[in-house]
Amino acid sequence: MTTTTHLHRCADVTTGLLSVDRARILAETFQVLGDPTRVRIVHALSLAELCTTDLASVVGMSESAVSHQLRTLRQLHVVKSRRDGKLVFYSLDDDHIRSLFQQGLEHVLEATER
Repeated sequence: MTTTTHLHRCADVTTGLLSVDRARILAETFQVLGDPTRVRIVHALSLAELCTTDLASVVGMSESAVSHQLRTLRQLHVVKSRRDGKLVFYSLDDDHIRSLFQQGLEHVLEATER
């Protein structure tokens, strides 16, 4: 059996393929949402901007545990912070994150309604 390589198709795909670095960053973004705790935090922040105390109350965790998760989410540009006096408020980093989360949530809701 011979293998046929479709050179023009391979060339087109290779030209548009993500670099290894960008693929790693994208994988890390999806990986951060692989943790149910972080998913709940992202969901809460998709509904409202919250300070650490309020976020801890909403998700039922200690402020320390929430702060630890927020650090990870900030490092991967999933959430951003805003200082107001002594309080720090968190929100989703941008509409891309909101859309990514919303599409994933819609997929889960549709799949669980079947």
